[in-house]
Amino acid sequence: MKYIFKQETDLNAFEEFVLSHGGVFLQSEKWAKVKLEWNSRFYSGFSEDGERVLTALIMERHIPAAGKIWYCPAGAVVDYNNSELFSQFSAFMKKELKANHSTALFYDPLIELRVNGETKAQGLNAHKLFTENGFTLNTDASKCLYKSPVQLITNLVNENGERYTADKLLKTFEKGVRYSVRIGEGRGLIEKIYTIEDIEKDPSIMEDFLAVMKDTSERNDFVERGGEYCKRLMEVFGKDGLDMMLIYYDKKKDIAIQEEKLKRRAELEKALETAPEKKIRGIREEIDSIDKGTAHFEERMKETADSDKDLICVSGGMTMHYNKMSSCLFGGSKNLLRNNLRASHFFNYRRICHSINKGNDFHDLGYVLVEKTPPEADGTLGVCKVGADFEGILAFKKSFGSDYIEYVGEYVLVSNKALFFSYTHLLEKARNAQSIVNRIVRKHRKS
Repeated sequence: MKYIFKQETDLNAFEEFVLSHGGVFLQSEKWAKVKLEWNSRFYSGFSEDGERVLTALIMERHIPAAGKIWYCPAGAVVDYNNSELFSQFSAFMKKELKANHSTALFYDPLIELRVNGETKAQGLNAHKLFTENGFTLNTDASKCLYKSPVQLITNLVNENGERYTADKLLKTFEKGVRYSVRIGEGRGLIEKIYTIEDIEKDPSIMEDFLAVMKDTSERNDFVERGGEYCKRLMEVFGKDGLDMMLIYYDKKKDIAIQEEKLKRRAELEKALETAPEKKIRGIREEIDSIDKGTAHFEERMKETADSDKDLICVSGGMTMHYNKMSSCLFGGSKNLLRNNLRASHFFNYRRICHSINKGNDFHDLGYVLVEKTPPEADGTLGVCKVGADFEGILAFKKSFGSDYIEYVGEYVLVSNKALFFSYTHLLEKARNAQSIVNRIVRKHRKS
């Protein structure tokens, strides 16, 4: 069968195809409205009888001395089992690259190569399909154009297709998460979920979020996004597609809980006077537990003594809800009360509860950066090892019962070899320069 490919003008039809064929937000026409620093093109493929069979968002950016770079985020929305369709699409893209004097097309489809270390046939087949059609694998997963090939995803539906309740899912998480959720509720943590409409009415919500991200970026050495970018994201995807959850320490609630605990302690002390021998140990253990909690309470009071707020934002993030997938775009915690409240665990659990309530099937906790690894003997991406700076983040994300998913990686369709050679060398220098800038920014903020 011969397929027809052309630039798309009907973006509603484009978006409908993405949604109806399992696409992700990165493949959405809305994503182009967010990434204003890129120029965007929309392509669709059709069968001979006019049925739409493919969509591809292509984003273009000009790199000095390297020409125009094209990027197809998350790859095209297409049936990769249809090798003839993809072969014809690849041939079409080669012509488009030449016609538009573009250097190369970067392509990072969300096709699983390994899940928790187990190799998947579709990943092996995809690698063969891409390389047979002129794509070259970037074997250095530590240096991708846009995203790491490793994601951590928690299933919200079990193997029988049954949706987890929040309580049942919590039982599958690591002990530390369960403990943090329990103490968080008992130490005055509450959640609030905001949409773009809320933020437009009250700009202080965005200020709280940005303060969270500032502390997090300084701890983890990355440059956080500004408020305008975050607001644009929320405007483009709307109140049903993107929201912000903030976790607050409710000081009044914490004080009220503590007062109840002290009343209970007094009751226990009185009960000791007449308690039978077999109950004394249990009563004393409960008193000890209250005393330990009181020590933590006093630490919280001391740490927040300078604040005149009853509600103190301690954690939060933004979550995308698109096509049965919730994706954590940003998230973090303030330095204030960080160890005492363990608010990051509480926040991410409540975030997952929200994903369940939204009716989604998956909760994507985001990526981790990986080290350079040699390719496998069959040419596929080597087993990805997390970078040293991300080991703690990896352990944190895995504690929420997530799967360690290695996608097939980033493939490149080169059109101009000379300019592409220039690009690969410029990219390394640019990254090194950015790293220096990041360190300077961190140092300036801390001084």
